[in-house]
Amino acid sequence: MKVAKLEDMIKGWFVGNFDPTLIKTNEVEVAVKEYKKGECEEKHYHKIATEITVIVSGKVKMNGIEYSKGDIIVIEPFETTDFEALEDTVNTVVKFPGANDDKYLGEPK
Repeated sequence: MKVAKLEDMIKGWFVGNFDPTLIKTNEVEVAVKEYKKGECEEKHYHKIATEITVIVSGKVKMNGIEYSKGDIIVIEPFETTDFEALEDTVNTVVKFPGANDDKYLGEPK
């Protein structure tokens, strides 16, 4: 049995091809991410990975649309998204396949 603390992971990422991790794999990346109200992420997209975001608690705005607890958002490759935490928020994020350096700022080119 392995035991770890989420606080010891980088930005909540605990499965994927990076360190530290509990399972080193290129198949998938998994994170539990905590945001304070007002925190934002710039508009970005992925060329390879599909990203699934589950709003565990709180409320967010992505691409001008508000989402809250229980919402599941699937972002396909080359779809852009931005992010703003409208409340303190906890998300679970799954990206597949795992793809290092697959985050591009702005609109797809």
